[in-house]
Amino acid sequence: MTARSVPYRAGLKIAMLATGAWLMGAIPLAAQEPGADLTVVPPVPKTYKPKATPWGEPDLRGTWPIDHLNGTPMQRDPAQGNRMFLTDEEFAARTQRVDTLAARYDKEESGDKLGQGHWVEMGKPSRRTSLLISPADGRLPAMTEEGKRRSALMRSSWRKGQTFDWTTDFDSWDRCITRGIPASMLPMQYNNGIRIFQTPGQVVISLEMVHESRIIPTDGRGMEPTSLQNWLGRSYGHWEDGNTLVVTTTNLKVGPSATSIVTTGSPPENDTPISDQARVVERFTMTGPDTIVYEMTYTDPVVFTAPWTVRLDWQRNDGYEFFEYACHEGNVQIRNYITSSRALRGQKEEGTP
Repeated sequence: MTARSVPYRAGLKIAMLATGAWLMGAIPLAAQEPGADLTVVPPVPKTYKPKATPWGEPDLRGTWPIDHLNGTPMQRDPAQGNRMFLTDEEFAARTQRVDTLAARYDKEESGDKLGQGHWVEMGKPSRRTSLLISPADGRLPAMTEEGKRRSALMRSSWRKGQTFDWTTDFDSWDRCITRGIPASMLPMQYNNGIRIFQTPGQVVISLEMVHESRIIPTDGRGMEPTSLQNWLGRSYGHWEDGNTLVVTTTNLKVGPSATSIVTTGSPPENDTPISDQARVVERFTMTGPDTIVYEMTYTDPVVFTAPWTVRLDWQRNDGYEFFEYACHEGNVQIRNYITSSRALRGQKEEGTP
């Protein structure tokens, strides 16, 4: 098994429960000046002009892993209000927590390693309070009543108290199909590699998780009918300001087993539905030869009462290697979940302790 492959996401669930790993930080969006207003969202720099490809487009090609962001919370602690950055005291506490988690793995007790293990990409402490920058409170907007109804119908191995009787009781990530969009563009505890390839009139975003690729035309072709749905949607791009790729994605696959968007609980429960009106607009802005500011605005009026936006700082690392994605080795875990769930229900019906 490779350093970043895992036998099944059950291992991830255990590690997240044991360590609170999703609360860790990452590298900051911008340096925090003494006395700065911690609620201000810094503007994306627009002055950098990247080199051009041989056919004249901004050259975004390279490897841009987001493992350094894997612990920045998607949503902000309500106690932090509209603050985009941590205070000095909060940052010191986060740094201590990350250092403690890292040190746990180096300790041996009864021959067993403690902590998260080699396969978790820990990241670094950050002053960012959340990936979400809009709404201003860093929290997802409330769901509509229809969104809540659809959420209650969702099926996933991450949902608490759920039984399993068939493949439809698992989401698309459980089944090693996809994390979907926009989830695939958000950091996770492992397999965070992203590579960008370009050809004339086309950009390809290759993802380490599940080893799938997004093929994005930039030649001005029109959108497809909304009846044609895809796990990753249908994406179309264009260039702005000489350094920004803008990608619009629609036609996302819907249904109770479609992988949900974000984590909303601790641990996550994959309980955010997707409707056929979902729309994702991404902006990839080169701010230096080795940096990209990535922004994603998600709109789904059927599910959310307002749009929301995340911002991530990408860092080039062309030495980062993609490894095997061993989703669940031997393809046995789905069957095992079903078999054990049926057995437990049978014991309860018979009154067996």
